[in-house]
Amino acid sequence: MDKFCSVSKIITEGKKKITICDDKRSQLIPILRQIQKKEGYISDRNMQNVAFSLGIHPVEVYSVVTFYSFLNTRKKGKHIIRVSNCVSSEMAGAKGIVKAFEKELGVKVGETTKDKKISLEETSCIGMCDQAPAALIDGKMVGRLTNKKVKSIVEELKK
Repeated sequence: MDKFCSVSKIITEGKKKITICDDKRSQLIPILRQIQKKEGYISDRNMQNVAFSLGIHPVEVYSVVTFYSFLNTRKKGKHIIRVSNCVSSEMAGAKGIVKAFEKELGVKVGETTKDKKISLEETSCIGMCDQAPAALIDGKMVGRLTNKKVKSIVEELKK
């Protein structure tokens, strides 16, 4: 039985094909998530250390961290509100929901409250189109958001 390879690349040398197995790269996101869970974000130093330990260029690590909206390069609040800005959410009034969160929190999208409790972000599709406008609040999906729900959510998170 052939060895299972989570990430492979085929190189052709003349008529010979060589399969290179790169299991190290498949560990990149789990390692980054572990660092973020522990530290709250992924620092430049963390990215360089991960690159060194996996034998890849730091730019590869940086590109993964900055590509995924759930990986952070700076500390966020204790609670993170991510409002979906996909087409369905936009059509269902997501912009108004974002404005309501901004008003209740006293911050703009991409910012954290002064007490470091709550960060507000926008994110792409979260798979809740049928319940738009929707958000992820501390990783939990909340759909059919209204201004009244926004006020209630913020009150609860501020406790």
